[in-house]
Amino acid sequence: MATLPDKEKLVRNFNRCANQEEKYLYMIELGARLPAGTDSLQQPENIVPGCQSQVWIVVDVDQNGLVVLHGESDAALVKGLIAIVFTLYQSMTPQEIVDFDVRPWFADLSLMQQLTPSRSQGLEAMIRAIRQKSLLLSQR
Repeated sequence: MATLPDKEKLVRNFNRCANQEEKYLYMIELGARLPAGTDSLQQPENIVPGCQSQVWIVVDVDQNGLVVLHGESDAALVKGLIAIVFTLYQSMTPQEIVDFDVRPWFADLSLMQQLTPSRSQGLEAMIRAIRQKSLLLSQR
């Protein structure tokens, strides 16, 4: 996940974008920074329901108890949304993810009003899936 910016840099970079097209291009760039998905990622148990595109997300923890996220999508822009969500959740424990509200960060990115309704619903589905999987991990 070292190739993704931290939260503050993400906001700064989005605020430097002059228009919606530049934001979309930056999102696509972020998605390209995610490691390539493997066949083991694209399993039925990893699919995120409620997304118009195919989205797979795996939530795991490392030896320090911090969440490790892996994701893939068949759509470049959606993969960029995955990268943004992963950036917001990086270096957190499962319980911190459950307690953390990402919505204000999306307001800081001025992104929500630029997404189509289906992408907004898909984004909410991704956030919900990560929080549910993190909740299960926090209860172990």
